[in-house]
Amino acid sequence: MGKFDKYKIDLKGMQADTCKYEFLLDNLFFANIDGPEIQKGKINVVLTVKKVSHAFELSFQTEGTVKIPCDRCLDEMEQLVATSDKLMVKFGRDYAEEGTNLIVIPEEEGEINVAWFIYEFIVLAIPMKHVHAPGKCNKAMTSKLNKHLRTSSSDEEVDVNEETFEVSEEDNTIDDTDERMDPRWNDLKKILDNN
Repeated sequence: MGKFDKYKIDLKGMQADTCKYEFLLDNLFFANIDGPEIQKGKINVVLTVKKVSHAFELSFQTEGTVKIPCDRCLDEMEQLVATSDKLMVKFGRDYAEEGTNLIVIPEEEGEINVAWFIYEFIVLAIPMKHVHAPGKCNKAMTSKLNKHLRTSSSDEEVDVNEETFEVSEEDNTIDDTDERMDPRWNDLKKILDNN
């Protein structure tokens, strides 16, 4: 028996118009799938398969937590995941992915393994920015970040726990004396102004 055999859905042999499947994804699932984004987690997935005309509608209800590295301190953090996704599957001659949510599977096989699709839905549900709650980051890493964020010894310490880093207008302006140092830039500006 393969690692993901229990995620195979036999569409050709479906007796009823609607079938329901439940999966509990644990650390072993994420280790076996060998995806780079998630290594650990505990997720409940409810899959409803419904026959519609000449296709099958697969509805995934996913809920649970995954453990991913914090973007700020790189320590492991828990991220809640809750998502609803749909996938349409139809029979054809060869396997193909048409569009974002239409899969064609060979009719003679008549089954689809949904393990990778479930993993992708979970990954897409994770926010782009994932950081610990304020004050929960690794203190040693936070102090190292603070040390490296200072541009000179006279600068005040920058607090890494802030949600965003702001650049002051003073740091963002170009000094006019630097602009006058190289006359070639002025000549290039004249060319641009003429167009």
